[in-house]
Amino acid sequence: MSRSHSDPTVQQARHSVDALTRWAARVLETAQVPSADALTTAQLLVRSDLRGVGTHGLARLTSYVERLRTNDFNPRPQIRFARQGVAWIVEADGAMGQVVGQRVVDEATRFLVDQPVLWVTLREAGHLGALGMFALAAAERGNICFLGQRTPPLLGLPGFGQRALGHNPFAFGAPVGDGQPPLVFDMACSVAARGHILLAAREGKPIPGNWALNSHGAPTTDADEAVDGMLQPSGDYKGMGIAMMIECLAGALAATAASNALPVMSLAAGGVMSRASAFLFFINPGLIGEKAEFSSYMAHWMNHYKKAGAEFARIPGARGEDMERVGRETGLAYSPTIEAELQTLGRARGVPFPQ
Repeated sequence: MSRSHSDPTVQQARHSVDALTRWAARVLETAQVPSADALTTAQLLVRSDLRGVGTHGLARLTSYVERLRTNDFNPRPQIRFARQGVAWIVEADGAMGQVVGQRVVDEATRFLVDQPVLWVTLREAGHLGALGMFALAAAERGNICFLGQRTPPLLGLPGFGQRALGHNPFAFGAPVGDGQPPLVFDMACSVAARGHILLAAREGKPIPGNWALNSHGAPTTDADEAVDGMLQPSGDYKGMGIAMMIECLAGALAATAASNALPVMSLAAGGVMSRASAFLFFINPGLIGEKAEFSSYMAHWMNHYKKAGAEFARIPGARGEDMERVGRETGLAYSPTIEAELQTLGRARGVPFPQ
């Protein structure tokens, strides 16, 4: 899972969550994003930071604004829902991923009031950011959610001469009940998210030797070489297998004659893709089985897991929940590198970064 870029040894002033959200929304509005969509995106980016997923928080905002400037992201998309029973196709029209992703979760929540399952194929969407934010939102509303997004080829194994397959991130969220935070995890099929490598390259730091390969297929600790090279899959061939599964669900099921005629999509230098496809699968556990029994079972195995692991066991999502609660009380701090980038962006857009 991704970690925050904040480091207590280099943190600067802490900024209130409300101030950061308002600032990010105003920046997006300068890029012609409607105010409601700008606020939705800002809230998701800041919440990613709050939960320790700094690689997909405000650190992405500069690249998002650039994508909007070049029309790789559509600031005012015409999002279309084609509903066919429990299988929907959503044409995003190049919408920012946060905008269309949140809209899908909202529509799915209403649909699942009296339906047990829903499959959504998402086409032509922008970078969805931290997928776990959507799985979390669904789980907070009482539903299970499994989703994944296809990425351009990024993975390779030692000896590969080029990137072979996307690192295809996916996330899962499920309600727990009894006032406990949802179970939620978010991961790519690579050892490390590419955002970690991009961040290391920006800060001039080395990376662990098992994260990436250079362009010749050899392991490297040089972040710049890794940016131009390949990511290594988590678990070697097992990670490749999971990436292939996501490729089938998020890529092949969303394919059209037009998309099949296009060359393999590329990734921008900032690590942000556009016009990508994804899937979201929702389950209402109360309409599949007994809701009370579902919650009881969840609590039983999770308690067993925590007991077995003593102080070492942690349920995915619990750490993020704790971090978010503290962050909303004390504010967020960023490394000098990220804070400087955000200040530069604010000056460029005429929206000063909060002091």
